[in-house]
Amino acid sequence: MKYILLIGDGMGDVPVPLLGDKTPMEAAATPAMDRLAKEGELLLVQTVPDGYPPGSDVANLSLLGYEPEKYYTGRAPLEAASMGVEIEADELAFRCNLVNVEWLGDRVTMIDYSAGHISTEESRQLIEAVQEACGTEVLRLYPGISYRHLVVYKGAIPSALQTVPPHDHMDQDVTAYYNLYKHDAALFKLMEQAAEVLANHPVNAQRAKEGKKTANSLWLWGEGKRPAMETIPARYKVNGGMISAVDLLMGLGVLSGLEVVKVEGATGYLDTNYKGKAEAALQVLAEKDFVVVHVEAPDETGHQGLAAEKVKAIEDFDRQIVAPIIKGVEASEEPFRVVVTMDHYTPVHRRTHEDWPVPMLMYDSRGVENPSGRPYTEKEVLTAIEQNGLKLASGAAFFSRFMERVVDNG
Repeated sequence: MKYILLIGDGMGDVPVPLLGDKTPMEAAATPAMDRLAKEGELLLVQTVPDGYPPGSDVANLSLLGYEPEKYYTGRAPLEAASMGVEIEADELAFRCNLVNVEWLGDRVTMIDYSAGHISTEESRQLIEAVQEACGTEVLRLYPGISYRHLVVYKGAIPSALQTVPPHDHMDQDVTAYYNLYKHDAALFKLMEQAAEVLANHPVNAQRAKEGKKTANSLWLWGEGKRPAMETIPARYKVNGGMISAVDLLMGLGVLSGLEVVKVEGATGYLDTNYKGKAEAALQVLAEKDFVVVHVEAPDETGHQGLAAEKVKAIEDFDRQIVAPIIKGVEASEEPFRVVVTMDHYTPVHRRTHEDWPVPMLMYDSRGVENPSGRPYTEKEVLTAIEQNGLKLASGAAFFSRFMERVVDNG
């Protein structure tokens, strides 16, 4: 038996006027997902518990069967695991975005949380320059993918320093959040000095010459210590692989005991190597029982407020991930169960995440007792839930059902 979890990050949305009052999922042509939904069952799952931030860290931890109440310590430690960065007991890891901000006097506006989706090679040069100029025994910087990097800090931060994700505050005044870093002298000094290094770096000079957004500041958030997690092979007696372009999901793969399969050309955006990810998934399934394929592009376009691009991201996910993986596994003639889902909603009008229960489809090649007969959209799932009540209160409950296991998640 094979188990396949396909995650279109942030696919969920609400009706968009530019799309004729359809959601991006309703506007998108998704024949592969619709077929699976009609022949399978539709579920509604609460991936973000009450009181937790609706981030991809909490939501994807939940999708893999881990209760955030027990295992969530912050986003950055998950990314550190992917990067092979060890976090000591007296250290914290921070996600470090390269961002573009605008300073007007003492006011700071968040222009772009991704510095124009800066390339990995460009950002590596910038982070290495900041590390050389500003790194100490207390603060260390590690380059990651695109705008996503890591800072490891030896010590504890004051409770008054409450960090926020920069993607939640696009085109907003973030002065109050920026000033909170002043509660920790070492972190604030790093951010001030880093801005000077970035302002004078050739990479940014070239980006400005080409009319691209520069990476003119760091933004630290998502801090936490390394969590202790029992692996999926230990809990569910299956071996598997994780395929994603982002360190968060790859870190979850490391900590949950899945083989992390890196695909050349996987970017986390619309230009990602879809074909390579689908082929990698089928290779994992030829050797193991379980695969997770995560696609970031719907979430990124949601954060940018780009409705048409989000439709394209969903169509690409359907055509280049869902369809070829299902075709390949059907050709093997081995029974399989597939779930297609989002981790959370990222509405284009809000440009940030919502903690609403997520619609998902579950298809079993052996057949289901009561196929839904409905396509895969937010509205169709909600209608199906009203009729048959397939609503699950947690990701842990979903994952146990997906894996056809009964485990103690208490």
